[in-house]
Parts: sequence; structure tokens; C-alpha cells
Amino acid sequence: MKKFLLGIFALSAFGAPVLADHKAGHIKGYNSMDSMGCMIVEECKDGVEQIWGIDFLEEKYPDADWTPVKEEFSRMLNALTLVGTKVYLAPSKYFPPGHRGVYHTVTNNFYLNDAYMHQPHVLMSVVRHEGWHAAQDCMAGSIKNSLIAIIKPEEEVPMLWRTMAERTYPKSAVPWEAEAGWAGRTKGMTMQALEACATGKMWEVYKPTPLTDKWLKENGYK
Repeated sequence: MKKFLLGIFALSAFGAPVLADHKAGHIKGYNSMDSMGCMIVEECKDGVEQIWGIDFLEEKYPDADWTPVKEEFSRMLNALTLVGTKVYLAPSKYFPPGHRGVYHTVTNNFYLNDAYMHQPHVLMSVVRHEGWHAAQDCMAGSIKNSLIAIIKPEEEVPMLWRTMAERTYPKSAVPWEAEAGWAGRTKGMTMQALEACATGKMWEVYKPTPLTDKWLKENGYK
């Protein structure tokens, strides 16, 4: 199905959705896809902490000013909680070089690289990006499956974000990553999509593309 992508990871930077090759008890090395796979299947937990609210960030990074992002972050986290998605802060050793975050379409959780999260604007960019992947998961019928679907018609995605995605990701991942890149840099965009998902109004707020709509009907979602 052209508008759907089966995948295990949706990455926020310098990567594309891929399958994990991690095997229990056999980590090939840190700062690798293998160590990230170990983390997302919850076999590597050292230093991985769930972000339960803005207070967690204020305690973790007391020198940062979280006031400007407090409302948006809290609303996104609340919506994610309602749909069953958890957000974790994790040591940089689990991430390949350059990766700031990862969304796992099977567990529906995502992980943030603590090497970058001390800056509120960076954290928000990554949370918006990974949160958009969660919303794409919701668009594909249910956040509980392992499919993601684009939310915006491709012609609506600004050329800037499509060009950046083309330079960073494999061709097959560009439609999903282009709009996630756009959402990552746009205040409120991901928050609104997640709240639509959490309230069961995803397909009312966002009209599915024709192929997505066809798939949803054929699989009993509409």
C-alpha cells in the first residue's frame, strides 16, 4: 500500500524507518542501531527514565527555562498518555551518532537522547517530530498497529521540508519524514494532531488521503 509504511523505527534525525536486528543478550556495541534496538524492546534499561510531566524536565534541567513550552509540552504529553504512548529520556549511549530520538511503532513509545534535551527548543522539536509519527500511526487505523500513514496531502507539505527529507532519508520514507520535519518545527501542529487522535476524531479533523481512506474502510476502521 503506497500510503502506508511498515516499520519498527521512525527516526527524528539522520535515519529512516528500519527493522531492529537486536537479539536478547547480544549487543554488538553502544551508539549503534543494535543498542537502540535493545533499548526500545526494553532489554536495555540502564538510565532510561519515563518523562511523567514538565516537572520532570524542570528537575532534570534546572538551568533551562521551560515556561515558554510548558503548555504545549504538557498537552502533547497528556494526549500521548491517553492513547497509551510513553515518552522516555535515555542515555546517549543507546543512540547512533546524530540521532536525537526514536519512535517505535510497535510499542508506540518514543525515546529522547539526553545529550540534546537540556535545550527546551531542541526537546520540543524532537517531541513534535516523534509525536507526529505517533499521530501518523493513529491515522493508519489505530495507534496499536505497526503501520503509519501520512496525515497531510503531499502537495500541502512545504517544499523546504520535502527537500530536507530527500537529503536525509531514503526515498521510500520521504513522505512521512517530510511532514514530520514540518511538524517538528511548527508550534501546535503535533499537539493538535495528537489531541485529535486521543479524542477519537482523527479522521474528522484530518481527511484521509484516498488510498488511506480506502484501506481504512476495507479493514473496518470506518
